[in-house]
Amino acid sequence: MAFTAALFAPTMVASLAPSLAHAHATLEQGQASINSYYKAVMRIPHGCDGQATLKVRITVPEGMVSAKPMPKPGWELETVKGDYENTYTLHGREITSGVKEIVWTGQLEDDHYDEFVFQARLADTLPVGETVYIPTVQECMKGEVAWIEIPAEGQDPHALAHPAPGLKIAAAEGGDGHGAGHDHGASHGDHGMEIIKVGDLEIDQPYARAAPPNAPVSAGYMVIRNTGAEGDRLVGGSVDFADHLEVHEMKMDGDVMKMRELSDGLEIPAGGEVVLKPGGFHIMFMKMKEQLKPGETRKVTLEFEKAGTVELELPVRDMKGGHGSHDHSGHSKSN
Repeated sequence: MAFTAALFAPTMVASLAPSLAHAHATLEQGQASINSYYKAVMRIPHGCDGQATLKVRITVPEGMVSAKPMPKPGWELETVKGDYENTYTLHGREITSGVKEIVWTGQLEDDHYDEFVFQARLADTLPVGETVYIPTVQECMKGEVAWIEIPAEGQDPHALAHPAPGLKIAAAEGGDGHGAGHDHGASHGDHGMEIIKVGDLEIDQPYARAAPPNAPVSAGYMVIRNTGAEGDRLVGGSVDFADHLEVHEMKMDGDVMKMRELSDGLEIPAGGEVVLKPGGFHIMFMKMKEQLKPGETRKVTLEFEKAGTVELELPVRDMKGGHGSHDHSGHSKSN
């Protein structure tokens, strides 16, 4: 049976029909792994039968813990906190309560589109292979559109008039689907590692890629979250096992994967996070002086435009054969 289905009766419907029956409230990313931080981007495509949306109300389902909403310019933001049904462990500490509901109050005209964002940790108790539903309600001057219908077991969600946006739960990458395994990607990291804080920034799950003898480069990955009201920027840093470090981005350009140095640094948006991972943003260690061996820990100093400098300890991982394995030397580089 679909997770959280018991929370909402399937007979509940919106009190006003949407102006476009086929345009539902949806999530930008419809799948995510347990033991990861998920950025939920809720897309609101229209108002209530021609009326402007004045409130967007999102219910955070059980198992999505430590939820933090992103403020929106011109909108008031409030949260409703409460006790979880279960006790969760997050970064070595137990948590029993958190944000249960998020409400943005403002005005979104019927013929306009917007996105409402929050972040949450997906607990390893969530049902792998099933869908978690995130009930979302648009309140207007006269009535509302309530995207809260949960499909019955075996029912096609597209058959519902007002389906709740759904998130398919995947196993932790590199794990066994129950949170026991470790993943090679930056979105999961080492369980029990402390979050490093500098200014308004939080650095989570840092690690470095092992490098063979005489390798000219290697890479570092992590999650950087900005809890402040102003954006910041990763502009550089230093290491003792390489000549210098650079902030890079890898992305597809047609059929070619290209890498470029971010000469102006990497933006960390206010209230958001940036994931440094294989195949995306990352730190490059240039002109390596020493081999990085699996199981070692290496120190790296990072420099941020506003938060200043911070020293990290990066566990070294062997990524051969893993999903994060890639060879920088084989890609084009452009600036």
